[in-house]
Amino acid sequence: MGVEKKFVKSGLDRAQIAEYFSKQLERAGYGGMSINRTPMGTQITIFAEKPGMIIGKGGKTIHRLTHDLESIFRIDNPQIDVQEVKVPELNAQMMASRLAAAIERGLYFRKAGHNMLRRIMEAGALGCEIDISGKLTGPRKRTEKFVAGNILHAGNPAMELVDKGFAVAIKKLGVIGCRVRIVPPTIKLPGRFKTEKVPEGIKEAKEVKQAGIEELVKAEATVQTKPEAPVAPAEAKPEAIASEQATPESSEVQEPQVQNTDVEERMHDNILEHKHPEYNYWHPASRIHKKEES
Repeated sequence: MGVEKKFVKSGLDRAQIAEYFSKQLERAGYGGMSINRTPMGTQITIFAEKPGMIIGKGGKTIHRLTHDLESIFRIDNPQIDVQEVKVPELNAQMMASRLAAAIERGLYFRKAGHNMLRRIMEAGALGCEIDISGKLTGPRKRTEKFVAGNILHAGNPAMELVDKGFAVAIKKLGVIGCRVRIVPPTIKLPGRFKTEKVPEGIKEAKEVKQAGIEELVKAEATVQTKPEAPVAPAEAKPEAIASEQATPESSEVQEPQVQNTDVEERMHDNILEHKHPEYNYWHPASRIHKKEES
């Protein structure tokens, strides 16, 4: 089998399995499925409003579904897991089934569409689009559209980020198709962003801080650009001049040296010697004399 035929067969099998589940699990609030192929087998996750009805008493219903998947759709070792949908208003398949059921009960299609749109948007959806097509009020078929919020129509985001659901309402005049497209609140739309509100106190503090920084920068710039004025020499006062003249250059006061006239001198071997009257010996004149102790 070629690659193209393999992908076509895979998509066809997925569509047939989804249609089978929607018919068999309509009373349980069927909300879609996902298929993952693993080495251990094929993991099938079913989303429903009432998981207990899918499992059945003693697992009877889920065993029957597993047997049908093996025999009818030729799936190897199918393993079915059931998960409960916490917010049905954000599941497109559930909303499409409820809308079709309301139209089958006789509710006017425009009232049913507006009510369903309001419930979906009140649940927190970012956007919703409901299309009701068929023989609504006359002999010819037409389409009524109900839109609210932001809806993606083209590109890869429209295929991956938007939840889609479809159901059919059978009336006496013919069938009416109900298509629902929902943008969940948990996704991030491309090109969208949120602005945060800054508290007043923080905003004022930031403004004051910015103003203070600007003033400091301006003051520093003026100080750098201001030329330095030449400093004139200070005039000396006459009192200071007189005090400077009266102050001696050295704080040490030299005592006048009194020469002793009673000292005898002589030349001995070309050395000048002298003798004091209080000492009876000759010694060189260059020798340092010891001071008498008081």
